[in-house]
Amino acid sequence: MAMRFMSATLTLALLVPAAATAQVDTSDWKCELCPFESGYEADYEVGALYVSDDAARFGNANGLDEKGAYAALDGEGRIARDGYRTLWTVEDLALDSRKIAVETGVQGTFGVYLGYDELPYRLFDTTRTIFTATGNDFLALPPGWVTAPSTAGFTELDASLMPVTIGSDRSRITAGGHWLASGFTLFADYRREEQDGVRISSGSTFTQSSMLPRLVDYQTDIIDLGVRYSKGPLSLSLAWYGSFFDNNAASLTWENPFFDNPAIPGFDPLRMALEPSNDYQQFTLSGSYRFEVMDTVLAVMLASGQGDQNEPLLAYTINPTLTPGALPRATADASVDTSNYSVTLTTRPLHQGRLSAWYRFDERDNSTPQDMWSRVITDTFLSNDPGMNTPYSFERARFGIRGEYEFFDRLRVSAGYERTDLDRDFQEVAEQTTDDGWGKARLRISDWLDFSLKAGAARREIDRYDETVAAGFGQNPLLRKYNLAYRYREYGEVMVGVAPVDWPVSATVTALFADDSFTQSQLGMTEANTSHYSIDFGWTLSENASLYAVFGGENIDADQLGSAAFAAADWAAAHRDKFSHYGGGIVVRSISDSMDISLDYTHTDGETGIRVDQAGQPSSVFPTIDSDLDALRATLTYRRSDRLDIDFSLRYEQFQTNDWALAGVEPDTMTNVLTMGANPYDYDVWVVGIGFRYLVGPREISFPE
Repeated sequence: MAMRFMSATLTLALLVPAAATAQVDTSDWKCELCPFESGYEADYEVGALYVSDDAARFGNANGLDEKGAYAALDGEGRIARDGYRTLWTVEDLALDSRKIAVETGVQGTFGVYLGYDELPYRLFDTTRTIFTATGNDFLALPPGWVTAPSTAGFTELDASLMPVTIGSDRSRITAGGHWLASGFTLFADYRREEQDGVRISSGSTFTQSSMLPRLVDYQTDIIDLGVRYSKGPLSLSLAWYGSFFDNNAASLTWENPFFDNPAIPGFDPLRMALEPSNDYQQFTLSGSYRFEVMDTVLAVMLASGQGDQNEPLLAYTINPTLTPGALPRATADASVDTSNYSVTLTTRPLHQGRLSAWYRFDERDNSTPQDMWSRVITDTFLSNDPGMNTPYSFERARFGIRGEYEFFDRLRVSAGYERTDLDRDFQEVAEQTTDDGWGKARLRISDWLDFSLKAGAARREIDRYDETVAAGFGQNPLLRKYNLAYRYREYGEVMVGVAPVDWPVSATVTALFADDSFTQSQLGMTEANTSHYSIDFGWTLSENASLYAVFGGENIDADQLGSAAFAAADWAAAHRDKFSHYGGGIVVRSISDSMDISLDYTHTDGETGIRVDQAGQPSSVFPTIDSDLDALRATLTYRRSDRLDIDFSLRYEQFQTNDWALAGVEPDTMTNVLTMGANPYDYDVWVVGIGFRYLVGPREISFPE
């Protein structure tokens, strides 16, 4: 902890001008951008946090996943002189979720920025494994491991299990700037993201499987370059975008913990391919023109891009006893061309009305060459059933129109229609059309009462469902995939807003629903319904105090039909998801002229039920999956002087889940699957903190977003 604190303090010292800790001479500064006489203002905060327990999920995105003390270092400031300004921000400098940003420039002339941030992702800290990573691409069994045909025979399992946290850390560097002159703006933005950590993958030997802790080591470089021109009603932009992804591990090889069958030798070790390195580049030309006639704006966008992936291909297998032959080509030679076009027209033909129409076209042309490939099943045996790779492509065209008209001063009516045509290659449905129409009315009944109602319907039609394509994939010809099937959807939304002029209260009630019917599907999804409601309430108690309350819920129901006999439907499944939340908070400022208090509380719970009905058998009901979350935040700020504030903070979070897929599943619970024994979430965490915030410059500082 001492090293973490010292490193963060040194970084803060490098970012903050020396004047922050000494007398600031601002007599010759002329700050035209700041509403204060001094040319420098800042807000520094130094403190400490204490976390009561280890909890991976609690520390997700904030870095507070381990029990113990943490330093709290934050700050922001602004310097302005002779038209120049510099903004800097530091957040959570001593945590794994730190952010640092610096921006400088002259308004209307140029600007440059530099930033760095980290984001921790934490999934499980209850997982254990027997594998040891050697480099990024090899997992070794422990010394003395005794293989067996099932987990029941793993005599060295308990002695070999080691804890491993499933999660990753993402770091990002951003830099860029812009320059303006004579209506032209040149801009350049660069972002580099690096991600490393451990994820769970599965590796199969056809009849047995192992959960593997594979290492993640990614880098992505993203570049945006372009020029914009604006003069009067005309605006034009030409830009280039590039994304370059690099995976430092092209494959994963692991030693097989299960018994090496003498009758089928050679499947130890095993290997799988991982995400290949690739890149994507795109040129975009866009522009708009505003006509004085009917306040009309025409906007056009043209984009063309290409994605390439040409990594060396792995051999069919590393099993030396198999001879599948040579690969058709040595590298992937994969390429996808993309095209995007859009035209949007917005006009006001009447003073009370507005009309807009748009057309968008998207194309994905996969030009990867097709070849016949041998198939090796899990490095174990040849299938003797060669297959051809499928370069999926599609074309999608969208047309829409929307109109709005204001009747009197209190009634506004709008309506819209959108049509989507989608053409695909190598899928069960080649042509698909969706028509979506809706109408909305908003009525301001009085100065304090608003009411709005929206309703619509959408129909997705298909030309036909090609059962021969489905059969080629080994699927039941009666099955209809939910994203390819005929669907009729009805949806609606109601909103009521209450804000009495002479009352210090306001409330908003919202309810919406969506019903999907798949009436032409014999197997697959047949119906899905979603409903949601929310209530937001606010009350201004006084000039310095206010409170709020929120309530809400959501229900998602889905029904499907299936066939165990690869024929007509002989079983049905019903999924019922239910979520609810409520919470509230209060803020009181200037208690005794020197103290502020805020308090927030949230409760969320959810449950999932699954029932399966099969002909001639009693219903099977899966154990209910449920979760409960309680979160509390409290802050007390004591203004010790005009420059010094002392913040006391308290945070509590309790999260408990009941998931039958994880509960009681130890690494050897299943005879043919070696798991990592992840437990359902169940934690109570307290975080207490104290911070000292010092202000330089005016008391009230307002920083831009």
